[in-house]
Amino acid sequence: MAHEQTYEVKIAPVAYHDLNSHFYFLARVSKGAALRLKNTLLADIRSLSDMPERNPLYERRGVAPGRYRYMLSDHRYRIVYQIVGNTVRVNGIEDCRQEKDNRLR
Repeated sequence: MAHEQTYEVKIAPVAYHDLNSHFYFLARVSKGAALRLKNTLLADIRSLSDMPERNPLYERRGVAPGRYRYMLSDHRYRIVYQIVGNTVRVNGIEDCRQEKDNRLR
């Protein structure tokens, strides 16, 4: 069996900010739900170390074509990332229920 490449996953500071914002917003309603969300998001981010190419390209107006990919997490959060060499860099975590400005980092 062939050995698959493992990628190093890095989370940009602004993506940590996004994660914490979603966590604290939900924690006002339910601390248990907020913890589950945070754990789910972090597990999905860690999963990007294997086959990050499996997810679709992130195509938005104003975003360089083919530069970013995304994965959905917990049915409503979009983890936006890019693959550079053997590193996956998470650039943002968006709530899909809200249309936010494109602020990729």
